[in-house]
Amino acid sequence: MKRFAVLALCLGMLALASCGGAPAAQVQTPDPLPVPSVQADSEFGVDANINMETIDGFLGREDVCYRDVRMLFDPADYAAIGGEADLTRTIEGFKVVPYPYIATLPALPVSGAYEGKTLFTLTWNQDGSIASATPNYRESQMILDELFPKDKAIFLMCGGGGYAGMTRDLLIYLGWDADKLYNIGANWTYKGEHALELIQYPEEADGENIYATWRADYAYLDFDRLHPVQ
Repeated sequence: MKRFAVLALCLGMLALASCGGAPAAQVQTPDPLPVPSVQADSEFGVDANINMETIDGFLGREDVCYRDVRMLFDPADYAAIGGEADLTRTIEGFKVVPYPYIATLPALPVSGAYEGKTLFTLTWNQDGSIASATPNYRESQMILDELFPKDKAIFLMCGGGGYAGMTRDLLIYLGWDADKLYNIGANWTYKGEHALELIQYPEEADGENIYATWRADYAYLDFDRLHPVQ
């Protein structure tokens, strides 16, 4: 009988210990993001604090939405200004959401720009600011809301900084919080450690490139299945 009493006492102590438990592991909260601040000499409004030189220190955050707004294969002649029309690489964690499919492009400094279907049709004021943004499909706003969640900071990247700046301007015009939108600039200048290569170059000089687009987290828009606004 005494043996059972000792056993019951031990079990009771274990139960109390399990209820109290060890202190819960503390979830480490990331440092607050700096407020968006445009570089003084930036033509496209690239952020002064979060950009290609510093982005590696801001990757993997749950409070940030990462977006690369380039096309996989852009018809615009970016080679003429030293850029790349093909999406040869992105950065780990970034989802590719092409801006030219989102809204009408303004005049670009290169020829051959995309002129196909878009979620929104834009018009501009004389100073270049957006005058109107008209949805072309019933799903246009829903798509934008899901791809650019308003409850997170959004890091926008492209090849040279232009598409990212256009995306930021459009989102602000449509009601997004400007203090959560960062144009982090030109991936063409990225030299960090988290590049995601989308083209494999052959060892032989006359070999063909392998376009590994399957590696990209890509937002595919099937315009033929959307419902046009009548």
